[in-house]
Amino acid sequence: MYAENGHTTNHETALPLTEDSQSDEAKKSYWDILQQQVREELTQLSRPSSGLLISGLSAGLDVGFSLLLMAIMYTLTVDVIPEAGLDILIANMYSVGFIFVILGRSELFTEHTTLAFLPVLSRHASLRSLLRLWGLIYSSNLVGAAIFALIASFVGPALGIIEPRAFAAIARPMVEPEWWVILVSGTLAGWLMGLLSWLVTASRDTISQIVIVWLVTTAIGLAHLHHSIVGTVEVLAAIFSQQGVTWGEFGHFLLWTTLGNVLGGLVFVALIKYGHASQQGEHVNTT
Repeated sequence: MYAENGHTTNHETALPLTEDSQSDEAKKSYWDILQQQVREELTQLSRPSSGLLISGLSAGLDVGFSLLLMAIMYTLTVDVIPEAGLDILIANMYSVGFIFVILGRSELFTEHTTLAFLPVLSRHASLRSLLRLWGLIYSSNLVGAAIFALIASFVGPALGIIEPRAFAAIARPMVEPEWWVILVSGTLAGWLMGLLSWLVTASRDTISQIVIVWLVTTAIGLAHLHHSIVGTVEVLAAIFSQQGVTWGEFGHFLLWTTLGNVLGGLVFVALIKYGHASQQGEHVNTT
């Protein structure tokens, strides 16, 4: 164990990593996450308009499966289990569309585009490029959501898997609250979606990403928080199936939900995360 001079050799003194130190090395640092977020958003900001529109359309369509499964679950169980159990089941169905979108790398307005403000804060991108990205993703998300809502409102009842009253039951909590309630609810949803993107970036494997997406979006569904794109599918399905929801109610929902989603993502995630970084005197490296 000892060399002839009485000192330990380099080989003998090298201590193995403990389980805790290995765990720490496996974790991404705060700066790794922040810089990866900025690089990813810079990539999105530089994409051609056609690519963003197609990706946004895909996300709007894919996230609609949340509404389809929620309505099916409501139809199957509304007269069978207590209301609390029904809410939990439907909240779990709410997460499915988000898993499809986020693991499929489609562009959803509240998941990537609020954090696209990070490159603007770090002066790696212009405000104009940010507004371009938002406009393209938001509009294509809405088109995809509207198309899926139309399909679901027709196919679900035609196949006998959805009762039209399910669309009304899902849409009513989205349109009935006062404007300030929708605004605050949308802010919380935007906050959670921004955190979702941050946590997905922090994770290192697909299983972890699925668990994170399920956990965060199930929380949004269980709390009946307002999400501008999924909510669009929910409300338009009720309109298309003639369940008493009006276009005026849809406009009321969409305006205040969108403002809340943007506010939540910008203030509670992008600004705070970047502000934390600035206070530590670090600089974002995009190379």
